Amino acid sequence: MQIVRAVRVAFVAALGIVMPVAPQPELGAQTAALSCSGAQRSKQVAELLFGRNIGRNLGVSEAAWAHFVARELTPRFPDGLTVTDATGQWRNLTGGAPVREATKQVEIVLPGNADDQARLDAVVKAYKREFHQHSVGVIVRPACVSF
Repeated sequence: MQIVRAVRVAFVAALGIVMPVAPQPELGAQTAALSCSGAQRSKQVAELLFGRNIGRNLGVSEAAWAHFVARELTPRFPDGLTVTDATGQWRNLTGGAPVREATKQVEIVLPGNADDQARLDAVVKAYKREFHQHSVGVIVRPACVSF
């Protein structure tokens, strides 16, 4: 079942679709045994997809986004993160037409703490509440990481 879910999440990510993701079990239980080489270590990487439209208009300005990052993301993940501008697409369930919107894609190498998932959940909840969003895409995958 987890393989099917992983394939489905990978497919959705490849299409750039921002969709709600069901809550995940504790991240530590998901860590796959990777064979990392050299200085790389096995870690979990979270990718979050934040749509910026409110209704049909761009509603999350660069200033509002920067404030959100400073207030919600940075305190929860102080070791660092990467933000990329992207374009997301999802199917409007009412009319079936694709909806495209400016998106912020955030990647975080998770520290491996017991509360990693709770921190991700808090960020998602804050974004949905503050910017009137129905969903934030969340993808968590194992990776070999070095800095």
